Amino acid sequence: MHTPIIPGFYPDPSICRVGQTYYTAHSSFEYVPGVPLFSSTDLVTWTQVGNALVRSAQLTPSAGSANSGVYAPTLRHGRGKFWLVTTDVAQMTRGHFIVSAHDPAGPWSDAVFVEGALGVDPDLMWDDDGVCHLTWKSFDVRCPGIVSAVVDPEAGRLLTEPIPLWQGLGLQAPEGPHLYRIDGWWYLLLAEGGTERGHAVTMARARDLHGPWQEAPVNPVLTHRSTEHPVQNVGHADLVQRPDGSWAMVFHGVRARGQSPLFHVNGRETFIAGLEWVDGWPRIDEDAFTVPVRDHSFTDRFEAVELDRRWVAPGVAPATFTRSTPNGLHIDSQAAPAATALLAVRPRDPEWTVQVRLRVQGSCRVLVRMDADRWYGLSIDERGTEATLAIGPAVATVGRIDHPEPPTSSNSTTAAGSAVPGRGAEVTVRISARAAAGGGFGVSGEPDHLELAALEPDGVERVFGSFEGRYLSTEVAGGFTGRVVGVEVLHGSATVREFTYRTDDAASAPASPGMRYNLAVTTLHTLMDDPEAHAILQELMPDLLVHPLLHLIREVPAQSLLRGGQEVPEQLADDVLQRLQALPAG
Repeated sequence: MHTPIIPGFYPDPSICRVGQTYYTAHSSFEYVPGVPLFSSTDLVTWTQVGNALVRSAQLTPSAGSANSGVYAPTLRHGRGKFWLVTTDVAQMTRGHFIVSAHDPAGPWSDAVFVEGALGVDPDLMWDDDGVCHLTWKSFDVRCPGIVSAVVDPEAGRLLTEPIPLWQGLGLQAPEGPHLYRIDGWWYLLLAEGGTERGHAVTMARARDLHGPWQEAPVNPVLTHRSTEHPVQNVGHADLVQRPDGSWAMVFHGVRARGQSPLFHVNGRETFIAGLEWVDGWPRIDEDAFTVPVRDHSFTDRFEAVELDRRWVAPGVAPATFTRSTPNGLHIDSQAAPAATALLAVRPRDPEWTVQVRLRVQGSCRVLVRMDADRWYGLSIDERGTEATLAIGPAVATVGRIDHPEPPTSSNSTTAAGSAVPGRGAEVTVRISARAAAGGGFGVSGEPDHLELAALEPDGVERVFGSFEGRYLSTEVAGGFTGRVVGVEVLHGSATVREFTYRTDDAASAPASPGMRYNLAVTTLHTLMDDPEAHAILQELMPDLLVHPLLHLIREVPAQSLLRGGQEVPEQLADDVLQRLQALPAG
């Protein structure tokens, strides 16, 4: 179990089956539309079929924090249709809300709130008598913890008082309950240990909801805590029975990279395992499914009237500030006054490249983002393009291309054949996520590098640098979300002509020039400062490093950043160049 079935920031999976088709629903937090939905016929290959919450009668978007918005949903099928229950934490005092649909692709009904159900992580299930039960993590001081009550899902009305269920093993933050009726037993599945490294899936069962509850003899039933498994933070599971009577479990986890404490950047992703019932308890087979690594590349020229399902925005519906035009997608900052006019997608891969061609009339950014305060991007206006890093309150410009003055003739073009960057000009920029440079212990502690680049007016790409990815990781930023990458219009408008996302093959793709430069300069510091290392590297230089380093130091500006965030003074660059030229070329 190394590859997610639904990669990218799609956490808190809930699953159900109708006939031969499986469906999942996922948390969306601050991003709108809310609750992405996927379908599959084999539990391995999944396609997004829609988003459950797409209009104000279902969800009232608000420009809050990255951890606001829609928390863990549960998706079920009963009484001839699909039901989805979830919580908007910005409206938590109203209770959980329920929507329903005959087709998971939509349309979904308006939201019905369940008053008196204060908390998060609601679950719906129908027992053998057709009675619907709502189970959730309660924040009500009168009945806190994991509770359950009978509910009318159509009216959103509790029909009984909540009763406490099993409260878990005593680990941190018992939550994410799912209740099942199997072979005369009530089974309760929980997430415990917090959603970080201690995350775990636990289970208990009872003949009666009032108890007594029996804990599984092997509990947690699934966890990767305190292991070296490449998938960590495993938890928040849900069960599904297959047509042949066998069972499977979906859950989320993270692909942590780098060195201690390890970092994950794409959020919590959805994985799958097999499940066998042995003496009335689940035995998990993590290797029951073979999940291939897939290519998630796409190019969007925005020729359709409606946006693809993958596009999201923080705190506001994308349709409120975007519109399709013959020239591309028009994004208007004035149309989203209460929120950010930012249109984005979730990266699906550890390594990827996004290239955007757009026309700017005002100012905008193409950025990779963890939240509103942590992002790396290319800031574009009529004066130039800047590479900008925002890490909390610290915002720094690390490189700039000055745009020429607008031509007097309206049909003037650059050597690249496009209008001069500036007022209404077309600009092409690129962001790439790359594997961190290798090295000895402690050298590659970051999860990845983020490379920022833009086309010069003459059509030649300028790489501003390759920057540490740890600052855009959940371990540093905190919270429950993952990275998104997209276009944010700050003032005026922009028209996105083409947005290309490419899955990069880490096994075959060469390291980017910026990344090779970072490794080279780190190596050269050792070369100059350590006589013993100097002698060893000098012997290796002819075949390994001389020519790439000469090329890179000539091509990359002297003020490019090192992997550690330091600058390269011109005197040092000249000194390095002289030392390299003095080495035998082999």
